[in-house]
Amino acid sequence: MESRNENKIWQHAIGVTNTLNTLLKTGLFLSMGACVGYAYYHFIGCASGTCPITSNPYISTGYGAFVGLVLSWAKKEGKRK
Repeated sequence: MESRNENKIWQHAIGVTNTLNTLLKTGLFLSMGACVGYAYYHFIGCASGTCPITSNPYISTGYGAFVGLVLSWAKKEGKRK
């Protein structure tokens, strides 16, 4: 009887760990994307204001964060036998 309860506890702990890893990965990619978006605005941005994405730091950072989010969804394919 105890082994079933212990098994359920371990399965729950593994599920929580996988969820935390997914959230951590998504947050990391989102933050890095936002940093890259802002860096793009700062170093390369459009000074004249005619470029809709790179003339505003908020828009550039948002686009970078979105790209980071999309990249975090990519999954590494395992080896197939």
